[in-house]
Amino acid sequence: MFLIDDILMAPAHGLLWIFKEIHHAVEEEQANEAEAITTKLSELYMMLETEQMTEAEFDAAEKTLLDRLDAIKERADGGSEEEDEEVVIRRRPPKKTGEVTK
Repeated sequence: MFLIDDILMAPAHGLLWIFKEIHHAVEEEQANEAEAITTKLSELYMMLETEQMTEAEFDAAEKTLLDRLDAIKERADGGSEEEDEEVVIRRRPPKKTGEVTK
């Protein structure tokens, strides 16, 4: 019986494995993107110190990179900073049947 169950569930297990691999690849890509942004920030600081760029150019580029880094970290945290939606369930009033009660 277990052999038949294994055979019937093989496609589901295969799909689950594929989705897990995709998830791991996405997590790795996000980590690499964060590292690349951190490296770019270091390069910006070096350019500012060697006066290859102005303070205004540095501020604009730094803000862009820090915003991207914050977005990546927020996605990694699952967007826990978002507000929870409140669901309100209202009851309908009972239907009037036309009967007169005294």
